[in-house]
Amino acid sequence: MTTTTSRKQGGKQSGNARAPRKAHLVLRRVEPWSAMKFSFVVSLVCFVILFVAVAVLYGVLSAVGVFDSIVDTVNQLTNPDGKATNAIDASAWFDPVRILGFTALVGAINVVLITALATLGAVIYNLASDVVGGVEVTFSEAE
Repeated sequence: MTTTTSRKQGGKQSGNARAPRKAHLVLRRVEPWSAMKFSFVVSLVCFVILFVAVAVLYGVLSAVGVFDSIVDTVNQLTNPDGKATNAIDASAWFDPVRILGFTALVGAINVVLITALATLGAVIYNLASDVVGGVEVTFSEAE
């Protein structure tokens, strides 16, 4: 790790005013365990946000009657004579347990995949960092 401190030279400076310090650092390693923990927490928060958003959206659409309109339209298109033979049960498509269960399944798969991919990304970064030397970052104090 290399640290360099520099000051602005020249220009007008008052007696006690200092130029902001700069630190040049190299990010050589990302700990995979740390990346896994962080990505798990972030993906879990995203899962909760997704689940709540779908539940609220489902409640609003159900209250407005969107699902009933879709079921009526599908029933009219598939049963023009009103006969119940080979009818499509469109109301089962919009069952809240089915919708929220599917959302929970997709969210759980996302949590696992995002956590695994972030951990794999940290490992790949570490391997690439060994070859190319890492990422150089410059930090400076706020003025």
